[in-house]
Amino acid sequence: MRIVNIKRFFATGIMVLFLQSTMYGQVAYQNPVLPGFYPDPSICRVNNDYYMVNSTFGYFPGVPIFHSTNLVNWEQIGYVLDRKEQLPLATANITGGVFAPTIRYHEGVFYMITTNFSAKGNFYVTAKNPAGPWSNPIWIETPGIDPSLFFDDNGKAYVISTQNWGAIKNGIVMSEIDIATGILLTPPTTVWKGTGGRYPEGPHTYKKDGFYYLLIAEGGTEYGHKVTIARSKNIWGPYESNPANPILTHINSNAESNPIQGVGHADVVQTTDGSWFMVSLGFRPLDSHQFLGRETFLAPMVWNQNEWPTVNGDGTLYLDMKADKLPGEVKVTNYNQNEDFSVDKLGFEWNYINNPIAQNYSLSERKGYLRLYGSEKVLSENPGVTFVGRRLQHFNFSASTVIDFNPTAENEEAGIAMYRDALHHYKLYIQTVGKQRELVLSYTIGKIKATAKRIPLKEGAVKLNVSGTQEFFEFGFSQGNEPLTTFEKVNTRYLSFETAGGMTGVYIGLFASGNGTKATVPADFENFSYKVVK
Repeated sequence: MRIVNIKRFFATGIMVLFLQSTMYGQVAYQNPVLPGFYPDPSICRVNNDYYMVNSTFGYFPGVPIFHSTNLVNWEQIGYVLDRKEQLPLATANITGGVFAPTIRYHEGVFYMITTNFSAKGNFYVTAKNPAGPWSNPIWIETPGIDPSLFFDDNGKAYVISTQNWGAIKNGIVMSEIDIATGILLTPPTTVWKGTGGRYPEGPHTYKKDGFYYLLIAEGGTEYGHKVTIARSKNIWGPYESNPANPILTHINSNAESNPIQGVGHADVVQTTDGSWFMVSLGFRPLDSHQFLGRETFLAPMVWNQNEWPTVNGDGTLYLDMKADKLPGEVKVTNYNQNEDFSVDKLGFEWNYINNPIAQNYSLSERKGYLRLYGSEKVLSENPGVTFVGRRLQHFNFSASTVIDFNPTAENEEAGIAMYRDALHHYKLYIQTVGKQRELVLSYTIGKIKATAKRIPLKEGAVKLNVSGTQEFFEFGFSQGNEPLTTFEKVNTRYLSFETAGGMTGVYIGLFASGNGTKATVPADFENFSYKVVK
């Protein structure tokens, strides 16, 4: 998350400093505005408040919702999909589930529309308060994925989606919709197929100066990603492509050395003073591999009357950005997280793999501890695995936990993991072999499963630590008052998109498993910390 709530500010020692930063009369800010696995951003404004949502795929709760008053600093205020009946993930792998949400506001109601790729398909939910609660899904029969809503001035509502795979490649399709019931009032009609790039997707419709503008992504969510736009006087088209397309991309020579790549899948918003901004996804590769996932970036736009929009001058984003003005003061946020688990409910940082089995997690059975009961599932299997984790948001970090776990059966294990998906993860865990408790580091990389190192442990709680650089994750441990001992270093690239594929980023997680049977001994985690290392 970007910022936690006020109670958690003081509970965790997080401090926010106000920054009046200008550069040659412009306001400076840093990209990404949401670091780590926060892809497919969608944004809307209500008066002076801005709200944004992101994809979550197979993680639960789903679709985090953020609030901002300046477009740079985002505070998570909840999840749109926080109940199993809203987000059934029983058959989802980690890159299934929720694809590409869109958030819109109309006549006092917030709408979030998305695709559950592992269930019935496209649906939307509503709320009067963006922090929730949100309604149960209204399922709609529009084809494809990446649905978006548009509310016209005449009271009509439209759903726009993407049909671009398999034998049917219709591009961007649209229907008029009864927004109260989800019933389509017109059949899906193809309105634009883009400029010729593969996978035209992520459509959003806007109305400005008498034109209907259709913004989409093309090129696939990799290095060839880009944002293109078309317009028409009639919402059904025909749509004229912008002669200067794409309006955002890093496929050109001017961005070949840019630390940000794969920019695309965008949404735009206008501030109260008439300025325009775009949010988009992108990733930061290191030595041709990226493991943080697709992140959220912000860029200023110029969109003059009757003209085509331009993004940051030349359609290129940077880590160090500047805008003529922002809606509010920019803040410098400390991302450090410190948890002592003396709470009634886990914070917004935490996610489960698929729908959690509630009885396998407890914050009340042993006060001040997070207690995990291992299911029969292991990290290579889901749903049903006992795992709770947070996004890795920085290349240089240190994370640790103190675990009290004394298994009596050799099949039981618990510890900390760096998790990309079921087939790509590292785990440092405690188990018992014979009567000896051991600390073990093992890895799963596709079909390769191996134990990297194991050592005997003394009695008592164990501190487990993992720190990171751009190239390596380094695991360590300590007991009692002993200093931290380096255990093993492993390469980050094996948890990257280029190795693992998929749509997610790396998580740091706490887990427990019975390896085929339900564990008889719970694992108690006393604390958890995440620190950014400069």
